[in-house]
Amino acid sequence: MSRTIDFRKDLLPHSDRLFRLALRITLHRAEAEDIAEETLLRAWQRRDELGEINNLETYLLTICRRLSLDYLARKETANVSLTTHDADAPDRAASPHDRLATSDRLAWVKKIFDTLPEKQRSVVHLRDIEEKSVRETAEILGITPEDVKTTHHRARRFIRTQLDKIENYGL
Repeated sequence: MSRTIDFRKDLLPHSDRLFRLALRITLHRAEAEDIAEETLLRAWQRRDELGEINNLETYLLTICRRLSLDYLARKETANVSLTTHDADAPDRAASPHDRLATSDRLAWVKKIFDTLPEKQRSVVHLRDIEEKSVRETAEILGITPEDVKTTHHRARRFIRTQLDKIENYGL
C-alpha cells in the first residue's frame, strides 16, 4: 500500500525543522540552508520509495543529520556561535534591567550550548526544541533510548552547571 508523495504537501512542511537541526549541528547558517535543501532534494529523488516509509519526518531528519555530520567531517570546522536571537521577537520582561538580564542569560546559554559535543547538541535540540520523544530521538540519531536519556541528562546538567558558575562567580 504505497501512497503518492507530493513535494509541497508532504516534504516542504519539514523544511524549517530540517534547517534548525542542520544549524544546530553545523553552527553555520548558509550550510544549514544548503543541507536542508539537499535533504529535500534527496528525498524527492527517491519519492517512489517514500510512500512505504511509516514516519517521513524521522526519515528526513535522519538524512539531514547525516548530511550535517558529513559537512563537519569535510570541513573540520571549529564551533562558531549561532547568530543572535531575533530582535523583533516579543519580549515580556518587566523592565529594561530584566530584559538585559534575560538577553545576557540567553547569550550565555547559546555559548555554552555551542561547546557541547555534537551528539549532546543534537539530543538537546531534538528533545527540547523539536520536542521529539525519546524513541523518535533515538531513531533519528541511531542510538538507544537509554543513550538518549543519559546524553540528554548530561548535556542539560553541564549547561546548568556552567550557567550557575557564570551567574554566581562571574567569568
